[in-house]
Amino acid sequence: MNALIPSRLFVFAGESFCFQKLPRVYRSTWFHSGVFSLSKAELNQGPLTLASLGFKSEFQNTDKSKVNKVTELDSPRDVPKSRVKIVRNNEKKVVGVRKMVEAEMAPFSAKSFSELGLPALLIERLEIEGFTVPTDIQSASIPTILKNHDVVIQSYTGSGKTLAYILPILSEIGPFKNTASNYNDEPGKKKEIEAVIVAPSRELGMQIVREFEKILGPANRKVVQQLVGGANRTRQEEALKKNKPAIVVGTPGRIAEISASGRLHTHGCSFLILDEVDELLSFNFREDMHRILEHVGRRSGANSQGSENAQARRVERQLVMVSATVPFSVVRAAKSWGCDPLLVKANKVAPLDSVPLMGPVNPRGPSSGPTSNTTSQNQTAIDTLPPSLKHYYCTSRLHHKVDMLRRCVHALDAKFVMVFMNHTKQLRDVVFKLKARGMNAAELHGDLGKLGRSTTLKSFKNGEIRVLVTNELSARGLDIAECDLVVNLDLPTDSIHYAHRAGRTGRLGRMGTVVSICEEPEVFVVKKLEKQLGVPILGCDFIEGKLVDKEKS
Repeated sequence: MNALIPSRLFVFAGESFCFQKLPRVYRSTWFHSGVFSLSKAELNQGPLTLASLGFKSEFQNTDKSKVNKVTELDSPRDVPKSRVKIVRNNEKKVVGVRKMVEAEMAPFSAKSFSELGLPALLIERLEIEGFTVPTDIQSASIPTILKNHDVVIQSYTGSGKTLAYILPILSEIGPFKNTASNYNDEPGKKKEIEAVIVAPSRELGMQIVREFEKILGPANRKVVQQLVGGANRTRQEEALKKNKPAIVVGTPGRIAEISASGRLHTHGCSFLILDEVDELLSFNFREDMHRILEHVGRRSGANSQGSENAQARRVERQLVMVSATVPFSVVRAAKSWGCDPLLVKANKVAPLDSVPLMGPVNPRGPSSGPTSNTTSQNQTAIDTLPPSLKHYYCTSRLHHKVDMLRRCVHALDAKFVMVFMNHTKQLRDVVFKLKARGMNAAELHGDLGKLGRSTTLKSFKNGEIRVLVTNELSARGLDIAECDLVVNLDLPTDSIHYAHRAGRTGRLGRMGTVVSICEEPEVFVVKKLEKQLGVPILGCDFIEGKLVDKEKS
């Protein structure tokens, strides 16, 4: 019977386990540290902490004498098929069982990036770029992704979600990766794409690339390449062939287009990141997303038996979905595309199965209907809204709105202002009136070319443009950390759009102000938004260059 025992299957804390499921960055280090992945029983015991995920600030000093013995399985039938994985070269690995550590602080509170298990070289680059203390969502997400879980990251707009998945990727791909993850680097082996990040808009895609380049530095920028629509496709394909990047960031249409042409090979991809996933699930992206999911790696836990099957030759991918909201469509997609995904928030990590669904599941059920949908929508908006904002509204006649906007900017002494309108045709007129009054302003919308948008955004970030007048195009994804004022020159259509607009300011814990300029008959709409969002939207006016709160006067 002992001769039939498979050498690659083990049990840890009553759960079947395979060494290959460990993150590559820790396969060597954690061998001797007593750290291992969570059992299913632990996942069901409520919110997780850094300690329950096996992270300590000084985990390298774990006493080796506390490492428990490994129990082998009597039969492979004892393990669900989706959990059975073959360890490289059929080697028998001994992995320690960590001792549960009491958390002495709030869940996932980390004072530095060094506590999150990132490689030393990467931490040095972060310090050079001024990143010293991780945000709450980064403290929760980074360890969970490094543990090789499929995850859905949910946090309010401007909380640092982009860096939360960039750092785990750079921990295993590129010049800063831990030496323990070099098992895949074989001499003479053709370099392949190892990570694909999909974004719903060109602006968000380019912004993600800039974040990568900031961490990588000028010498390593070729590690990442953008594949966004609106740019020259031939040049992008030539750059892929010449630079051989390990990471590509792009929009669904362009990634699917180049993949279909045979010039983008992603079967060996180990990371698939879907940023603003609720937008990627829209009907417009359906065919492109289907191709991406079919050709980027292999779904975690998918059956890879049979050498003739092309699926068997693919690398198992890790799926990370990112969104400020997690409606029913996102939950359904995560369960379909991932393997036992976890929901990661700033204060907890929990199995996605434990998340109450936001959306109609049973159309005939008592909870369905307009009231239920409205409640779900309002909760979605509340989750999206940054907490450090002040909200105001003021009334004005239609033809005096631009003058009220000018008074608002001067009264608050705002340096980086984003103004939102509902109709693209009106943007140019507002910009013309602001310039006529001596205020540097520019428009940003979908009808501008790629070069025009890039130039405008760069000028705004550099402070050359004080007021950026735009529409819903910029309400998602754009990260202008310096933005200190958002003005709704047209009221948003619902609470979700209000929250996404407001999220352009107050980013990464900064203070921000949101002012809605409306006509007197529209005040009831503001009051309705106030009730739905659960935040006070105070009436105000601008008198003698100062903001006057009507509620206090």
